[in-house]
Amino acid sequence: MGSPDRFWPRRLRWRFRGAWQWPAFAVLTLVDGLILHYLAPVGDAPDVFFGVIVASFGNLFLLGVVAPFIARRLAKREAQSTPGGPAFRRASETTPLEVLQDRAATMLLVAGAVGLLAAGLAARPLVVSETEATERNAELVSQYVRDHAGEEVRRNRDTANTIRLADDYFRTCIALDDRTRAYCMFVDINSTPSVRVDPNPAPNPVFLERRGRR
Repeated sequence: MGSPDRFWPRRLRWRFRGAWQWPAFAVLTLVDGLILHYLAPVGDAPDVFFGVIVASFGNLFLLGVVAPFIARRLAKREAQSTPGGPAFRRASETTPLEVLQDRAATMLLVAGAVGLLAAGLAARPLVVSETEATERNAELVSQYVRDHAGEEVRRNRDTANTIRLADDYFRTCIALDDRTRAYCMFVDINSTPSVRVDPNPAPNPVFLERRGRR
């Protein structure tokens, strides 16, 4: 049996080796919040503060639920693989459960941040492509309205709204003075872009509703 003078320095060493999860939580939660803000994998990017809040809930779940489960499995496996009887498995050479949990939690936090970054980078080309498509649509509509539309349409062009009907194919409507009617255009932004006036004066919400009934 080891003496207390040898046991406590060893225990203190384990404590220092098992003290990474909360510093990692603080740093990586902030990193996750920045990733959600600048590289949102889906949907609209939240601001940094809200991104940190969302990330903190996810990381707390990893620390409070997933990491303890993994640590218990690791401890069980280590005990089964250690030669000797139960007394030997309780010896100081066995890794304490809190250290195993700390290691599991830290690795999970790092893996979560890496996975979130990978998802954000993977989604980035889609976001850029979507932005370029809507900008191209806006350019074509603006030019067509300027060259071909009447004064009423040009006067109300700030009301323009767009829906996507297919890849690179949009319907953009500008409300008329009678807000139940609109000047609508089908816009194709392919390699040979074109704008064609839709004779149907239904605004986009009405157009979609009628289309859904068919």
